[in-house]
Amino acid sequence: MTDDYELLARNDLPLDTVQLARGLIGRIAVRETPDGVLSGRIVETEAYPVGDAAGHAYRGETRRNRALFLKRGHAYVYLAYGVSWMLNVSSEEVGVGAGVLIRALEPMGGIPAMQRNRGVENLRDLMRGPGRLAAALDIDRRLDGIDLCEKGPLWLARDHHEAPDVGTSTRIGLSRETERPLRFYLRGSGFLSGPKALNA
Repeated sequence: MTDDYELLARNDLPLDTVQLARGLIGRIAVRETPDGVLSGRIVETEAYPVGDAAGHAYRGETRRNRALFLKRGHAYVYLAYGVSWMLNVSSEEVGVGAGVLIRALEPMGGIPAMQRNRGVENLRDLMRGPGRLAAALDIDRRLDGIDLCEKGPLWLARDHHEAPDVGTSTRIGLSRETERPLRFYLRGSGFLSGPKALNA
């Protein structure tokens, strides 16, 4: 299965948070597990650039958010509201805190295992939202800080899919920096989170 995917090199990732959030649309998240290879196409992201008051790096580096300050292309995984794990990608140089939240994936490989992980069968809802996709891919704090530009338990890939038509909107569920157009999504995808008004 992974033979169909080409590992994304760090040089393939723009050294800019907003450009990275846009550029990850259409790429693939690959999760290697004892149940086999699980994967999904990234169809929705949100950028949290340097100085963004809504971002976890805003108040500086801590033990919890240190992965956001790694070189671009590392996983930052945190628990939201004590319930759901969230997968982010660090997006700047070492020591500069910023990241991209992966909000939704289109299921591709290992779908039966992902359905078991989620306890649902509906493909549309399997990875539509950041907590759902993390559960489907069995992502938790164990993967925090992992290099996504090296093959291993979790990595980023490309295939020969056509160039995506990327839409932009405001981000979802924030109380700060609410009007910034920093959410990116694959137009026409049936696997997006959020209200329809944001997915035109």
